[in-house]
Amino acid sequence: MAAVAAAVSSVHALVNARLLRRPSATPGECFEPVSLLLPVRDEAHRVGPCLRSLLAQRGVADLEIVVCDDGSADGTAALVAEIAAGDPRVRLISSPEPPPGLPGKPHACDLLARHARGRVLVFVDADVELAPHAVAAAVAVMRAHDLDAVSPFPRQLAEDAATRLVQPLLQWSWLTFLPLRAAERSARPSLTAANGQFLVIDAAMLARCGGFAAVADAVLDDIALMRAVKAAGGRGVVVDGSTVAVCRMYRGWAQVRAGYEKSLWSATGSPVAAAGVAALLAWMFLVPPLAAVAGSRAGLLGYAAGVLGRVVTARASGGRAWPDALAHPVSVAALLTLLGGSWRARRRGTLVWKGRALHGGR
Repeated sequence: MAAVAAAVSSVHALVNARLLRRPSATPGECFEPVSLLLPVRDEAHRVGPCLRSLLAQRGVADLEIVVCDDGSADGTAALVAEIAAGDPRVRLISSPEPPPGLPGKPHACDLLARHARGRVLVFVDADVELAPHAVAAAVAVMRAHDLDAVSPFPRQLAEDAATRLVQPLLQWSWLTFLPLRAAERSARPSLTAANGQFLVIDAAMLARCGGFAAVADAVLDDIALMRAVKAAGGRGVVVDGSTVAVCRMYRGWAQVRAGYEKSLWSATGSPVAAAGVAALLAWMFLVPPLAAVAGSRAGLLGYAAGVLGRVVTARASGGRAWPDALAHPVSVAALLTLLGGSWRARRRGTLVWKGRALHGGR
């Protein structure tokens, strides 16, 4: 049965790969006012390429860039000012310290939204670089399909063993388990995926759903915001962003562990739900290869189905298929290890991100 479940998941991933909405390589001119919004905290080591890619956007007639420095102590604000070099499109603002125990990014994003004048708001993380047509293409996808928000999922750059094992599971997870067309229409919180690395939203909808102020305590503010959009009657979904954006989230196991430790507990909701997710993933993707080692043909087929699913999702999202997909059981085992570590840190009250303790959140 586990092998059958793995095979079904791979077929679903293949269906989703065909249904995944993709931005055009040649979008038309965007005439709506667009605000590019960049929250930064201690990003001096990587904000340069990101900001330069924002400054290089083409096909948007009315564009502003607002950067919010969220208490950086490494000279990020000075570097932003240097790169902008008096460009009238760029404004730099500062965010007040968030309440103790809560993440700072939603507060910075809320401030950015309140300073923005665009009809379309585009939130970008400092570890992302956009292609010159990325913003125009993302807005075109949103408007063409009558959506209120889209989350173009960037191509994830993974170059070391830890990131190659874990990072591909981001896009694999929603391509494998989320029915994309149903997710566009449904207001159910469980049918929601988003990636705050590159998030495009209609400004009127952001105001209607309460904006980032309504999700100020959310560690996964991107998913929480997309759920708020749906609760307000809007429509939004993740789309392919691999041809218009790239992101290098982490380097090495230490960064991978720290990043996932602060958020995986929130993604699963409760210890019981986390145990259920872990049991399901282990049953589908660890039991078959273990059975294959013992000589089970069904187990071998289940392992092959898991590998196939990884290949499908890698090709659909600009990732590396071979030989990484062959290590899919190891990837799942690493994810389960990170999930357990996240809940232990949550229980002990040791969650930290960007130098701030995270005691609250959801």
